[in-house]
Amino acid sequence: MKKSWMVALLLAVFIPVVGAGEAPAPEEPSAAEIVDRANRAAYYQGKDGRAQVRMEITDGQGRTRNRVFTILRKNVSDDPETAGDQKFYVYFLRPADVNRMAFLVWKYVERGRDDDRWLYLPALDLVRRIAGAEKRTSFVGSDFFYEDVSGRGIEEDTHELDRTTDNFYVVKSTPRDPGSVEFAHYVNWIHRESFIPIRTEYFDENGEKYREYSALEVETIDGHPTVTRSSMKNLRTGSETVMSYSSVAYNLGLPGEIFTERFLRNPPRRFLR
Repeated sequence: MKKSWMVALLLAVFIPVVGAGEAPAPEEPSAAEIVDRANRAAYYQGKDGRAQVRMEITDGQGRTRNRVFTILRKNVSDDPETAGDQKFYVYFLRPADVNRMAFLVWKYVERGRDDDRWLYLPALDLVRRIAGAEKRTSFVGSDFFYEDVSGRGIEEDTHELDRTTDNFYVVKSTPRDPGSVEFAHYVNWIHRESFIPIRTEYFDENGEKYREYSALEVETIDGHPTVTRSSMKNLRTGSETVMSYSSVAYNLGLPGEIFTERFLRNPPRRFLR
């Protein structure tokens, strides 16, 4: 961060004088550009990726439950400049009641096209399709939604730059199809240097904030700013879920075949370690 400030200071000193001796202010990106870069920073680092995740769920009475799983992600396009379709595979390890459960997402960026989602329930040996209407429901009993795991399509909302601070772009996003979601709008606090979304606040139709995401820790891994600890709070129930990421790696060369329904019952163990 300090290095970036020094670069900005040097640029201010050496920019040619304009008008009454004031350097021109740098042109700010548009809301669409900010959201696009934030989407890439949050979901498109590298061609693919893997992380071990520990999830701690704390309810309104302070009782806790834990989940441990591995998440794999692959971009469909090899072009690093393309924020296109993706595939996600989540394999649960602990506790015993979710061991061997697996979740698969085929994410589409085409506006209006629902992602394909499957959940494998080993106790029933059943693969269940998750309907598009369920994408904003609880992900395995946590405060995160299914849609939070793979990300919301940026074309699903309209975006406007509400304000800019020293460290953040504050962007307000409103759903194009209000009837498909439970929120009226949400506000993203996007870090100006890394474009990592640091906080997301969700508001209902009465303007009341009822849900809040926070990036608690960010590390640079393989050259990519990466959220390694995050939380989601339900402000109505008082519950909170914290996800901690470890063993994060990018550009592993994950084969596309493991992101298919066949591997829900037969997990690709060598890629899950």
